[in-house]
Amino acid sequence: MRKIYDPETITFEDFRNQGYLQEVNRQFFHPLGLSLSIDIGADRKANPVMILDCRDDPEGIIFDESLLDSDESRQKARLVEQEQREHPASRKSKLGYIIQSIPEAPKKKGGGKA
Repeated sequence: MRKIYDPETITFEDFRNQGYLQEVNRQFFHPLGLSLSIDIGADRKANPVMILDCRDDPEGIIFDESLLDSDESRQKARLVEQEQREHPASRKSKLGYIIQSIPEAPKKKGGGKA
């Protein structure tokens, strides 16, 4: 198991092309009114990564339907869904959890609330 301090890397272009950008936005950021934006320039390098903030919009952000209604978008979603099925079982088996918990704050001495 790799710790966060010793990771391999994935390029922003691969992150986008393999469907992670689409799915992290569709499943996590967009419902919160946020969007992770990565602009890949003509030189194939990522310009600054931005988080677009539309939290004041009650519906949040959505993709234009025409962008999702494509074989490419469906394939990206399938690839990420496959990863989502495969990784949890090994994490649960090896770590005892899928999503790492944040420990509760220690209770104050003397019976007071934390």
